Amino acid sequence: MPARATDARRAAVLGSPIGHSLSPVLHRAAYGELGLTGWSYDRFEVDEAGLPAFFEGLGPDWAGLSLTMPLKRAVIPLLDEISETAASVEAVNTVVFTEDGRRVGDNTDIPGMVAALRERGIEQVDSAAILGAGATASSALAALARVCTGEVTAYVRSEARAAEMRQWGERLDVEVRTADWADAAEALCAPLVVATTPAGTTDALAAAVPERPTVLFDVLYEPWPTALAARWSLAGGAVISGLDLLVHQAVLQVELMTGRSPVPLEALRAAGEKALSER
Repeated sequence: MPARATDARRAAVLGSPIGHSLSPVLHRAAYGELGLTGWSYDRFEVDEAGLPAFFEGLGPDWAGLSLTMPLKRAVIPLLDEISETAASVEAVNTVVFTEDGRRVGDNTDIPGMVAALRERGIEQVDSAAILGAGATASSALAALARVCTGEVTAYVRSEARAAEMRQWGERLDVEVRTADWADAAEALCAPLVVATTPAGTTDALAAAVPERPTVLFDVLYEPWPTALAARWSLAGGAVISGLDLLVHQAVLQVELMTGRSPVPLEALRAAGEKALSER
């Protein structure tokens, strides 16, 4: 049932660390645009050990939760149901509390990535490259399963990580080739490059940006731009940022938690850009 403006409902983002999260800014902006004056959205520092107790303390006024690291997999045993999308990568970033008290997990990172690509006109590519092999890389691989018709090459630092990415490829029905991180510069010639690594990791690759780069999806949003994104943009390539991803997945979260649609994307993006400029 869609939320009423006067409903007193709560939502929040959980994780550790959590102080940097833009989710409160985005969700509150959405509530304001939707006229949900009775809704609130907060952030809580919660680690894996503290997650069960946090859940047990929630009352019937709670509508949903956003989850960031390290909770996306730890939350699964606490849920009554998870979506096929979340199950495909064993990662939940959204929990919705239903009227009958069920805890339902979903993953909006994957469709959020696809939506961010489509916003820039990228409906399909014949090959792609992923920089990194962590939890975000598996979500990126799941997103690429929807837009990439050919091989995805993952550039990683260890054989263990390479094996993980190949396993994810088999599970998601994506043709995955793995390559050593030492050769990551060659990834930059792919039709679509998805950088999923922590801040600073790809800085050394900036000097290797080709003369005519194609599309870079860098999942970071702070600090921004990254050295790689700045050089890519300077060379005339298209750049999709972590803020684009964050905004698109937040829109989907708000829709799931409130039942309201459409959620004003540009209002959330403007709120996020303003908050980042003030940091």
